[in-house]
Amino acid sequence: MAKAKKTKRKSRAIVQGHLERINSQVFDNYRDQITELIGKNHGVYALYRRNKLYYIGLAADLKGRIRTHLKDRHKGKWDHFSLYIIRKEDHIREVESLLARIAKPPGNKQMGKLGRSRNLLPFLKQIVTSKVKHDIEFLFGTPKELQKRKKRKVRKTKGHRAKRPLKGLFPTGKMIYRKYKGKDYKAWISGNGKIKYNGKWYDSPSVVGSVVRGGKSTNGWRFWKYKSKSGELVELAVLKE
Repeated sequence: MAKAKKTKRKSRAIVQGHLERINSQVFDNYRDQITELIGKNHGVYALYRRNKLYYIGLAADLKGRIRTHLKDRHKGKWDHFSLYIIRKEDHIREVESLLARIAKPPGNKQMGKLGRSRNLLPFLKQIVTSKVKHDIEFLFGTPKELQKRKKRKVRKTKGHRAKRPLKGLFPTGKMIYRKYKGKDYKAWISGNGKIKYNGKWYDSPSVVGSVVRGGKSTNGWRFWKYKSKSGELVELAVLKE
């Protein structure tokens, strides 16, 4: 015995009936006939002016709402209308909000809310941020790897200069000078970049400057000066430019 074929159940349509781009004069002149056609159904309607969407609204009584717009603040601002009869009243407000948010007609002062719909923008930002971070790490390495590369680069480029910044900048015996609080100070530079001041050796001009100033933090490159070939006193900072 052959099995009976299962018939697919058709889903019920949301929109049960519609009228589109109807002249406002038709409604004004044949109001009773349109009223009989629409009945007391719920739905969404749209008002147009010169073929451009002007306003979207919802109504429990479509015929009454359209009749009202022939007299209220929308009077004279529309010349055609469309209406759509919605099967289930529960969805009417969301349908109106959805259409208004998409079309953004000038006559709608408020776009309406989408009920319990979630705004997915924060989630999209989170996903994009994660993807961008992944792409950067893939192309350039992780933050730890970048830090290691930076440290390796510093070691390769600076070497001993990091500890003795004046190494190689002056010949042995070069003097540096400073007048501080009315008193003249000077220090002697060796060939390996070490600085001798008051019988003690230092590696950095900033450390020597701090000693002169009684332990205060000092930028030695701005504090100390050396004599140029013309005999003028010039800040050590010039050598870093």
